[in-house]
Amino acid sequence: MKTVFSDLQLSHSPKHEISDGELKPAVEIPSRAEIVLKTVQERGVGDVVSPETFGARPVRRIHAPDYVDFLESFWGHWSGAGRKGEAFPFVWPIRSLRPDPAPAHIDGLLGRYSMDAGTPIGEHTYSAATASAHTALTAAKLVHEGERSAFGLCRPPGHHAGIDFFGGYCFFNNAAIAAQWLRDHGATRVAILDVDYHHGNGTQAIFYERSDILFLSIHADPTQEYPYFLGHADETGEHAGTGFTRNWPLPIGTTWEKYSEVLDDASRWLLVYRPDYLIVSLGLDCFEHDPISGFRFKSDDFFWLGQRLSYVGVPTVFLMEGGYAVDALGTNCVNVLEGFEGG
Repeated sequence: MKTVFSDLQLSHSPKHEISDGELKPAVEIPSRAEIVLKTVQERGVGDVVSPETFGARPVRRIHAPDYVDFLESFWGHWSGAGRKGEAFPFVWPIRSLRPDPAPAHIDGLLGRYSMDAGTPIGEHTYSAATASAHTALTAAKLVHEGERSAFGLCRPPGHHAGIDFFGGYCFFNNAAIAAQWLRDHGATRVAILDVDYHHGNGTQAIFYERSDILFLSIHADPTQEYPYFLGHADETGEHAGTGFTRNWPLPIGTTWEKYSEVLDDASRWLLVYRPDYLIVSLGLDCFEHDPISGFRFKSDDFFWLGQRLSYVGVPTVFLMEGGYAVDALGTNCVNVLEGFEGG
């Protein structure tokens, strides 16, 4: 299995995040990708290739033009206003407040285009997010051209990013961008299976009214976990997309034994849908020692996860999402890939 990765993805290097009411050291850091890349190479998973350049169109097929323009120009406005260091939003246009017209002030724009205060923007965030999207696109292209599978070592991750907002460490929705690219290049149906501990709210919202992209997510109960406001079992799609979204919210403390039963159910949905391609939003934060998660996977369980995914029997694109226990992240990720390859 080929792995796609660009060093540009390491340039987004946040120092802090706001969580639990405190300013804390960031957990979505470059070493996450570095340890995965090192383990891929040490265990001989396959060749590591650089991403191709796809231009702006694939990203703008998913994300609103004004949002993309905001990310691209943000650092110039931020530094031009005399700001130093990482940028955090602190006000949002919720409920009775108006999102339009767009504020002229940089702090208003930050709030308009964000969903949380825990995802700082830095000088190189836009270039890293763009490289991450192109990594996903290259992995999709490899599978489109005949590979059984490919791994996009994406960082920053993507599944919390919506059409016009960032959050949850995510800026461009890599899985959505790759899925749309596959549709634009001849696929009739694409399925996205999100196995991150946290619900992929951005991906769900992007495709919620569409039947050509099936979205399935297994995650922690949003009444207890981020993103809190999406990912409930009664969210099944709307209009043309009715029935093409399915969520399995699980209690904190879930082990592989319980999770695997739900994964079997999700796999049955995939077998019925019969997608041309499967995209796996590969969050690795179900691990028992993950610092911001609450499931109880052991490292060996990720091998069984990969093996189960191979049973679906369709060309598969793996795109890295979360996972913050850095020391074990490479092992857990490669266990999935090897489990899939041997399954």
